[in-house]
Amino acid sequence: MKLVTFDAGRVGRLEGDVVVELDCASTREWFERSGQVGETGERLPVADVRLRAPIVPKKFFHTAGNFADHHEELQAVDWSHPVHKGIVFFQNVDAIIGPDDAIVYPEGLTKELDYELELAIIIGRSGKFFGPEEAEDYVAGYMVFNDITARDIQRREMQSGVFSFSKAIDTFCPIGPWIVTKDEVPDAQALPMELRVNGQVRQRGNTAKMLISIPHLVAYHSAQGYSAGDILTTGTISGVAAVQPNPFEFYLQPGDNIEAEIDGVGVLRNHVVPWSAAHSTPPYSTDLYSSTS
Repeated sequence: MKLVTFDAGRVGRLEGDVVVELDCASTREWFERSGQVGETGERLPVADVRLRAPIVPKKFFHTAGNFADHHEELQAVDWSHPVHKGIVFFQNVDAIIGPDDAIVYPEGLTKELDYELELAIIIGRSGKFFGPEEAEDYVAGYMVFNDITARDIQRREMQSGVFSFSKAIDTFCPIGPWIVTKDEVPDAQALPMELRVNGQVRQRGNTAKMLISIPHLVAYHSAQGYSAGDILTTGTISGVAAVQPNPFEFYLQPGDNIEAEIDGVGVLRNHVVPWSAAHSTPPYSTDLYSSTS
């Protein structure tokens, strides 16, 4: 099943080219009710609706450094601290955007806007403190996630060994285009992944290359407590702009079109716009890092 959120927060099930509206207020509620949700009777052509971000979770867990090839290429980046596969941090859920939404380039804050294709895991029920052998019971579905990152901000954050702000700026969290329930994904550890910018392949990998498997990831994060509808990400694959010989030839720019694809899960499309396309004020900036106080 493909679960979608569309128009002004309506929930539906995608059947081919038709959206079947479901009688619940959100996809989080759908998971809270274990999918025991009726239909409203409304059936709409998908071409006539506007797909939105499929879900807004209560908690959004990030995982870093979890793909072998990406972990290796990070050794070439001049971080002040290593990116270990055990790094965990939270995403700002207010930064979430959906399919075909614009990523706003905050040129007053960054000049190094990067992409990171990741698989997102949807948690289907509440729970905590369980092991990998129980994790499958908590996984309910999957979707595509593009972890937009301001690398210049990230380098400053890494001086303390942690990072969060660089990935949590408004519009930096594209997800979608839908949630695919786990029954439609026979093997989540064998999914080809590819990210393209303006049609050019930038990232290519496979979930088989994860250093920590999905059951172990889900179990590891369970110590922080899950609610139905929470999101957990797997980390990105190789090919991000920051590791290229000249990253500035690869960093995202206004006008770029991004396609983030995971086989069997979907293609998430977004585009980059300048600050002026979304705001009537001058680009936001801060002198926090130049302050001596």
